[in-house]
Amino acid sequence: MIRRRASAAALLATAALAAGGCAARLAATAGAPADPGEDPRVMVTLPASQRANWSRITTELALAYSLSIHQVWRMRSLPVRCVVYDLPPGASRELVLRRLAADPRVETAEPIHRYRTLDGGEDPYAHLQHGARAIRLAPAHRWATGRGVRVAVVDTGVDVTHPDLQGRILAAQNFVDRGEKSFTRDVHGTAVAGVVAASAGNGAGIAGVAPGALLLALKACWPSGDDPASAECDSYTLAKALDWGLAEGAQVLNLSLTGPRDPLLVHLLDAALERGVAVVAAADEPPAFPATHPGVIAVRAAGPGVEAVSGGALAAPGIDILTTVPGGGYEFLSGSSMAAAHVSGVVALLIERRPNLTPAAVAGLLAATSRAAEGVVPAADERDRRDGDPAATGTLVDACGAVAELIGGALEECARPIGLAASP
Repeated sequence: MIRRRASAAALLATAALAAGGCAARLAATAGAPADPGEDPRVMVTLPASQRANWSRITTELALAYSLSIHQVWRMRSLPVRCVVYDLPPGASRELVLRRLAADPRVETAEPIHRYRTLDGGEDPYAHLQHGARAIRLAPAHRWATGRGVRVAVVDTGVDVTHPDLQGRILAAQNFVDRGEKSFTRDVHGTAVAGVVAASAGNGAGIAGVAPGALLLALKACWPSGDDPASAECDSYTLAKALDWGLAEGAQVLNLSLTGPRDPLLVHLLDAALERGVAVVAAADEPPAFPATHPGVIAVRAAGPGVEAVSGGALAAPGIDILTTVPGGGYEFLSGSSMAAAHVSGVVALLIERRPNLTPAAVAGLLAATSRAAEGVVPAADERDRRDGDPAATGTLVDACGAVAELIGGALEECARPIGLAASP
């Protein structure tokens, strides 16, 4: 069953989030409401130096600033306690935050920030996967399939019963209030999961970029608006999902979302990079957090006639990408979410062959082996470097070239040149 959702002219607003599997355990934890407008909560972290007094301080802060405790948890990947407080009716959030930030017992005090997702063989639909052909995936699979590499897809939920995702989901975890009810019906996470790791050679649908990878399906976002593929998240649910993924041994983090810089999320991304976890994020125009965070691999969507995002982001196929959707179906989706998923899969191929490869080395290798590709419109900064030539050809991530360079393989085995064909 194939349906077409995206046009080749626009990026669909979608989220690069999580996938689930038949045998995966779907766990629910308290999360964020989907209410519009200003969030009536604040998030505070307490430092490790106050660990012995965390419980007392949590209560004292609530009493001192007339707050109600919404949820408390200890980070597994950072030495801090997180507390989400509800504001009393009529209270000024900014005033409460200023007072909390000035309190010597508090490490950070922030509003709950909002984020939006970015859209944008034996497998019977493999011939429709122009993105896989564009990055020369088939020859790359002779050397690597991402076997056993843990990819955390922080997104909406995933259809854990989809035939092309069977055996690919290591764990499924929900961090959105009541999110477990719609987990398996969420479109965007299911779509991202399929691009990253749909099973190959199983007689169903498509093949993922890293069909041997294992997915951590982490639902931190919820569907929003009229488009079922559109979603939003907040810093509260994202922090819990990132912490859980790092504690469970994620080797790649896929973040197809954008929003304001948040200090707790910054700490978590830094912790991931310090641990050798590669972080891939979708880049919009102009690029924003987390794609702009140092060390994060930013990825823009490339496709026929789509002008690239500036700012040094890598380019990957992101227009009319055939992938998995709930109910065992397949649809064509577009956006930098799909582009980021392609790159997360390529990163998994590299890590399979070299598990100790650092995030900086991964980013450098992908950039160094990207090749000129027909149909890729270069970003403005690329055109500037080429004397403003609007017809210049942009570069595209090359899966085969990157793996070949890593293992010392023969580049001629990558065969034909890369390029983006017209959408099917």
